[in-house]
Amino acid sequence: MRLAPAYLLVTRCLRPARPLRAMSAAMAVLAVTALAAGCQAGSGSGTSAAARAAITVAAIPGVDDAPLYLAAKNGAFRAAGLDVTIRRYQSVSKELQALQSGHVDVAAGDYADFFYAQATSRKADLRIVADGYHAAPGVMEVLTRPGLGISTPQDLAGKTIGTAEPQVIPIQNGAPYSLETIATESVLQNDGVNPATVRWKPLPAGDLISALSRHEVSAILVQEPYIFDAESQLGAFEVLDSCSGATASLPLSGYFTVKSFAGKYPAALREFRSVLQQAQTNAVLPGPLHAVLAEDSGMSMQVASLVTIGAYPTSLDAASLQRVVGLMFNSDVLTSTFDVTPMVLP
Repeated sequence: MRLAPAYLLVTRCLRPARPLRAMSAAMAVLAVTALAAGCQAGSGSGTSAAARAAITVAAIPGVDDAPLYLAAKNGAFRAAGLDVTIRRYQSVSKELQALQSGHVDVAAGDYADFFYAQATSRKADLRIVADGYHAAPGVMEVLTRPGLGISTPQDLAGKTIGTAEPQVIPIQNGAPYSLETIATESVLQNDGVNPATVRWKPLPAGDLISALSRHEVSAILVQEPYIFDAESQLGAFEVLDSCSGATASLPLSGYFTVKSFAGKYPAALREFRSVLQQAQTNAVLPGPLHAVLAEDSGMSMQVASLVTIGAYPTSLDAASLQRVVGLMFNSDVLTSTFDVTPMVLP
């Protein structure tokens, strides 16, 4: 699930005990370099790796991939000689299908889902093009509503928590099935709560707030903009920050391609990464980010200006991404661990 550092502080009247929200800002108009010699703009019909300049990206519009949309709207990709087309998808599983079938060249999405596919699918031969979004305080939380007698993580024992339905990782043997549930179980353990005493109830992401309102669940595990919506609509408040302690600054999502495409067009992919990283580096002004979230993610401008944003990384570090694989293995989502270093595009 999805839905990354300068900060805009906003006082939240609904939750006075919680730290002020931080808002990462958006990008200024980018000045980027042109593609390396030989990487010509065009249809991608050339025979050399550098001749490919057209890249189709699968994405689910949200906070985590906002710099992608900003770079496209600001003309940064075009200025670098890249013809980038963004196609919208409703789930990571659909993105993976499109990537593996060649309908798209790059897919943006949740690390846990892509790493699970890499570890378990014979069809997956994925490469990491760029790091996309990291956690910060307040971007992934377990929330409850007043009057349910829940105020601490220990109060969650024996309770049912609503979560977004799994996309790639199946529900099996009581193990978590998403990066959200993996991270939350890690924090619960650190707080002395046996994760086995917590019952997860997968629901469509858009139904989680109403499920909490109707008392179908005792709490919900959500990211933005659902955190803001739950607080605004129900007076919901944080019981647990899922990205704290051992999961602080956890990598959440990135950009992937397949090995065959990476082998044919490494220069174009490196230029794509360079432009994207510059966009993430320049994510310092709130106006453009608010606008792209409102236009492409369906948020109102008010919500877009108040949601909590994590960190947009400006480099690709395999050791950082390895943390996700380690959590997945420790949570029994993966039966064995693996090294992500060979997956990283040089």
